[in-house]
Amino acid sequence: MKPFLATYYKNIKYEAGCDEAGRGCLAGPVFAAAVILNPKRPIEGLDDSKKLSAERRNQLRSEIEEKAFRWHVYQCSPEVIDRINILQASLKAMYESLRGLSFRPSLVLVDGHIPIPYLEYPQQCMVKGDAQYQSIAAASILAKTYRDEYMEKLHDEFPAYQWKTNKGYGTAQHIIAIEKFGLTPHHRKTFTIKNISRTLFDESED
Repeated sequence: MKPFLATYYKNIKYEAGCDEAGRGCLAGPVFAAAVILNPKRPIEGLDDSKKLSAERRNQLRSEIEEKAFRWHVYQCSPEVIDRINILQASLKAMYESLRGLSFRPSLVLVDGHIPIPYLEYPQQCMVKGDAQYQSIAAASILAKTYRDEYMEKLHDEFPAYQWKTNKGYGTAQHIIAIEKFGLTPHHRKTFTIKNISRTLFDESED
């Protein structure tokens, strides 16, 4: 595996990584996280959250929360997603996660190719950045673990939709439950039947 770079620019002391989770789901919020790692407290094994087991993600989450210089997680609800659309909600969640750091980073590394609007800090977009840079990988782990935990709690309220396993993504099982029982308050109402049919066999995660 390609080794991580410690930072994007070696002379940048306070570099924040930012990533989101849940953008392609039919139900639940979109989560975003921002992380400034502490170079004096390295974390072994950071990687794109999708490449890690759930157990390993949760282990790393605890270590990130303990060792990072700053970290913050933010979520945008389905209501916000329906009001401003999923792209804008994802960008808003990332923006707010950075604001929640209560610290001005020297540089923000954003996973993907779309810059965060209105951001007061210098930023650099990195396609597949969560597989290249430690700070983005750490952010991806926090965003995903917090979102997964949230959806697992919702599962207890709406077990028919199997959110404990699909986490709100458009699996066949999830689609069948929607067709049988209808939408819940946690579904994104602006995701149309066309959106649902396109994701019927797509279980990939952000």
